[in-house]
Formats: sequence, structure tokens, C-alpha cells
Amino acid sequence: MKYSTKCKICNNDSYEAFKALVLFKYQVKYYHCIHCEFLQTENPYWLNEAYVRPINLSDTGYMARNIAISKKMIVLLYLLFGTKGSYLDYAAGYGTLVRLMRDVGFDFYWKDKYTKNLFACGFEWSSNLKVNAVTAFEVFEHFVNPIDEIESLLKISNTIIFSTELYPVSQPKPQEWWYFGLEHGQHVSFFSHKTLEYIAKKYNLNYYSVLNIKVL
Repeated sequence: MKYSTKCKICNNDSYEAFKALVLFKYQVKYYHCIHCEFLQTENPYWLNEAYVRPINLSDTGYMARNIAISKKMIVLLYLLFGTKGSYLDYAAGYGTLVRLMRDVGFDFYWKDKYTKNLFACGFEWSSNLKVNAVTAFEVFEHFVNPIDEIESLLKISNTIIFSTELYPVSQPKPQEWWYFGLEHGQHVSFFSHKTLEYIAKKYNLNYYSVLNIKVL
């Protein structure tokens, strides 16, 4: 018998898809929703242990990814907002992307509840600062309560630009998809195109995806 829980996106029944060994010691249940194609872990009781280091040791592409994203964002933001916009990088880590974007003339700000600002000091975001868009790269998969988080972002701006690897239609086994992040245990929410389309419709937004960048 497969056990069910409520989907954190659409609140329909989400059924146990498989179990996987997280942090090399916890047998964790993963639940899949056939209505919006969202995959979620059971209640992630292991997160305090998973976030001993906010940037996990297996993220060896951290700097290269930020450089690649900054190049894409220069083009995208110029096309969307010209040269006059202001932006918040949410869950911005050490501030690498904020610094890269500011260095080429974009008015970017930093916010992260869990990580020290090393590269964007002096450019911390405050709630009285209006922005054209919020960016959130490699963040959505960390959300324990994704709808609450997305609603918080939409209170800041009605445009969210983000990246997250989409859950494959083939529904891979735990050992077949690196993005499950079993060794570090920080990834607990997995979105598909259908999931993001559902979220867009729920909030009367448009959803676009190009070059691994998503826009709501």
C-alpha cells in the first residue's frame, strides 16, 4: 500500500513514489502529485544537519554557475527593463551574483537569512526599496513550504526570475538523478513544467522558460 500526504503546491493527494537514503543515514519518503507533477519529501526533519554549511561541499560549480547566470541576466534584464531597473537577489548566498551584476552596472541588492554577505556588503535589501524583479537561482528546490515562499516573493515583485532543475517526466529512481542531492540533503522540493504552469495560473502570472532560466 502506498501512503499519501497533501501536495504542498495544489493540496491534492500526493502518493509515495519511492524511498531514498539521505545524508547516508535517513530513509526518506518522496511523494509525487499526479495533479500538478510536484515531488516533495516527507517533513524534512534532517535540515539542521544538512545546513551545517549553507553552501554544501558538493556544489563544486558554485562560481562558474554564478558567472554563467550573470551573462544570461545581463541580456534578459536589459530586454525586460532596460538599464533603469532595480533587483533583489533572494537567498543570495555570499553575494557573488549581486557583485557580478553591480560590477556591470545593474542595481542589484542582496538578501539571505542564513548566509553571510561576503561580496555585496553595503547593498543589503530593505523592505522600503522597490524592485522590478526578484531573482532566486538554485533556491526553489530548498523551499520546505514553497507556496508560502513564492507568495512572500510576490509581495516584493510580481516578476520572479529563477532557476531550478525540473523533475523529469521519466520519474528517475533516486540513484539516476543527481539533483535529488541525497548526499547533502538540502533539496526537498522538485518542480516540473506542469507544476510551474499550475503556480502561474494560480497567481494569474505568465510562465516562461529559456536557457534554463524560468520567469514568473
